Amino acid sequence: MHRLKGGRMPSAIWIMGWVSLFTDLSGQMIMPILPLYMTTVLHLQVAEVGIVEGVGESVASLLKLYSGLLTDRLGKRKLFMGIGYGLSNLVKPFFAISGTWTQVLLIRFADRFGKGIRVSPRDALIADSASEEERGKAFGFRRAMDALGAALGPLCAFGVLAFAEGNYRLVFWLSAVPGGLAMILLVVFLKDRGSRSPRDRVIGGASRGVQRIGIRQWDRRFVMFTLVFSLFTAANFSDAFLALQAQQVGMKPALIPLAYFAFNLVSSVSSMPVGALSDRIGRRPVLITGLFLFAAIYFGFGMADTVAWIWILFVLYGLYYAFTDGIQKAYIADLVPEGRRGAAMGTFNACTGIAALPASIWAGFAWQTLGSAAAFGISAGVAALAALLILILKI
Repeated sequence: MHRLKGGRMPSAIWIMGWVSLFTDLSGQMIMPILPLYMTTVLHLQVAEVGIVEGVGESVASLLKLYSGLLTDRLGKRKLFMGIGYGLSNLVKPFFAISGTWTQVLLIRFADRFGKGIRVSPRDALIADSASEEERGKAFGFRRAMDALGAALGPLCAFGVLAFAEGNYRLVFWLSAVPGGLAMILLVVFLKDRGSRSPRDRVIGGASRGVQRIGIRQWDRRFVMFTLVFSLFTAANFSDAFLALQAQQVGMKPALIPLAYFAFNLVSSVSSMPVGALSDRIGRRPVLITGLFLFAAIYFGFGMADTVAWIWILFVLYGLYYAFTDGIQKAYIADLVPEGRRGAAMGTFNACTGIAALPASIWAGFAWQTLGSAAAFGISAGVAALAALLILILKI
């Protein structure tokens, strides 16, 4: 399965890249305009947007953990990915018929519920399919395809809104097309990696049947890494707030999807080279750079007072994703053996998912009471602290 050298990509990684592309194309047709839809059509307050985003990002936290545990135990990656991708791609178009913030919350809940089921098995499948020497490159490829889809999504949304100005619901319905293509690729073409039988999958000398949840079973570096990134996530509120800040500074709503296109395009182009860089120089320096970059970008968002600065910051934000998103998963895969990667990814995703709940909620209330600069400044400070902790603790 380890065939990255010489440019050959394992089929599972290649297919998952395309599934991620179409799924994110579908999702990112919606996400740049969803906060605008909530505030201008449904007339929600920023604090209510924060609740929707906070619940949406963290509701599936325990599912991420248990789907990781179960995918290790059963050796079934595709099953869990199929359920998760299927649910997310099924419910997202129903934003078109939502009329209240509670309906938006329920749809967002179901979408993130699906993500909670699929993420850990997907990450474990990629980790199992690539050698340690080129794991960063493999995760970088998946992230690059993900970001390319996320770039094309806002571009499609911009095209629809340019043709039918203000018709957010049409965008929601059309998002079903790439979502359906993602499911066809997953169901028809992805094959489960040849897993060992349950009695052969052993964890630390014990059978998989007695695998337990708990911090003590993990390596110290994995525990510390998870705690530090959970701290960072608790201050890293939803990207929906970037759209609100862009609108507040003066960017026309129809142009906001193009700003998302720019940042995702940069992330797509950068992710695979940055992943390969982490294979050469190590994951830690790349991750530390990414966190400091995030701190600088969010401080900039808080201080920005012109649309030109918003454009620049969106572009730089794409680099932050390239330096962190796939790299952290590759680093986790380095820290744990193959038979425990699903559980490890699940534990990490669960902890950071739980931490995501207060992030958007406190940010929404801080935004309303103290202003956007305060919300972005707090987030920037915590990101810098997380980078220093990784550096000082030598995680």
